[in-house]
Order: sequence, then structure tokens, then C-alpha cells
Amino acid sequence: MTASESTPAPGPPSEIDSAPVETSQRFLRAVRAGSEHDPAREDARTRLAYLSESDLDALGPDERLAFWLNAYNAATGDALLSEPDRFESRRRFFSELIVTVAGEDLSLDAIEHGILRGSQWKYGLGYVPNPLASSFVRRHRVAEPDFRIHFALNCGAASCPAVAAYDAEMIDADLDAATENYLRSETVVEEGTAYVPRLLLWYRGDFGGGSGIRRVLREYDVVDPDAVSRVRYREYDWSLALDAFRDGGEGQ
Repeated sequence: MTASESTPAPGPPSEIDSAPVETSQRFLRAVRAGSEHDPAREDARTRLAYLSESDLDALGPDERLAFWLNAYNAATGDALLSEPDRFESRRRFFSELIVTVAGEDLSLDAIEHGILRGSQWKYGLGYVPNPLASSFVRRHRVAEPDFRIHFALNCGAASCPAVAAYDAEMIDADLDAATENYLRSETVVEEGTAYVPRLLLWYRGDFGGGSGIRRVLREYDVVDPDAVSRVRYREYDWSLALDAFRDGGEGQ
């Protein structure tokens, strides 16, 4: 089933209030608050599907970042709260068409690696651009990828970061807080070795390589550089964990 098939049939575009960031926030909050067939949840899906491309083109850098973070997290929660079994085949789940934005059916991979990471190959450790990005991705991807997105995206796994509804005005401070909270909660220091989240290994190029990772850990006061001589990467817990997508979970 494609994203278009799973999206309720919308009314005329003229009836849709399509402020993109507000719509993406509404979608995420509706997912966290309502059941699968909650009218607010269906309305939010419809609004996303009918956002015009001119609206997305007009987004500033902070608005674009907030919009796509919210869209990714909302689409993930919407799908997995409705059909948790989809997570059993993660590769298929991440690559299948899961949400419609501005008339374009998109996968989670397209949003994360195409739009938010500036068209990077998923398995390239942050060093290999993807030359086959679609015209939609090329048109709407962020101009300057921000490594902090890795601490704001939740794909449904237990090791994923918390979920929050981002807005443009506060996104810089909120991403700093998300980064600091995640790194501190997921980093363990023992006998001079910092055991850090595996996300730092998977996307090491996004952080500036090994030296960049150490710089990030220092800047967010996660480790004492005088007490840590080695960095090792923890295993990732892929167990399905959906509390972050329900009211009462972490985040806003």
C-alpha cells in the first residue's frame, strides 16, 4: 500500500489551511494524542498531502528544518501506531512510501537521507553523496545539513531520541537541548573510555569524522577530555518502542 492509498481523500485545496510548519506540528501532535481514525489525525494527513509546492519553496532554512523533522516523526508514529508489525522488516519500512507531502509520496529514507542530510547515501557513513536523488528531494532538501538532526529523529527503536514538535523560532535552542540530552543519557564513561551512541559511527562524516565526534562530545559537556582517551560505540537497541509517540512520552 502506497502513501497515497493510505491517505484519506482530501477536500478542495482552497479549503485547506496550509501553513507548512504549523501543519507538520499539528500532524505530530494529532498522532500522539489520537487513535488511528481520530478526525484530527486524518485532517492533519490531509493538510500535509495538500500543501502546495510553492508553500514549501517559500520556507526559510529554520522553517524547512522544523517542517521536515516534524513530518518524519509524525509519519513514523502514524504508521507504527497503526501497524506495529511493519517494524519487523525495517529495511522495507524505511524505504516504502509512507507519507504524502505536497503531492509527492515519500519514504522515511527520502526524508532523512535525501532532504535532511542533503542527499547522502544511507550506508556511506556521511562521506558518500547520493547522485540519484529525485527532483523533489533536490528541490526541497536543506541547503546546509545539521548533524543535530540525528538526535531529533525517531524511527521507532528503543535507542532512538525523544520526539518533540519543532518550530522555526526555537529550533536552534531545541536541537541543542535534544543533542545534549541524548548524548548525556546514552554515553557511559568507564576507565578512560567513552562508550557513545552508535549514531555517531553510522554518520561519522556528518559530525566531521573522529575528531569532529570528540569535538561534539566536548562542546556538549558530555565527557571530560582530560579523563577520556578512547571512544567506542555502543550497540543500538532496535526493539520496537512507541511510547515517544504517545501522550506522556518524552518531548513536547
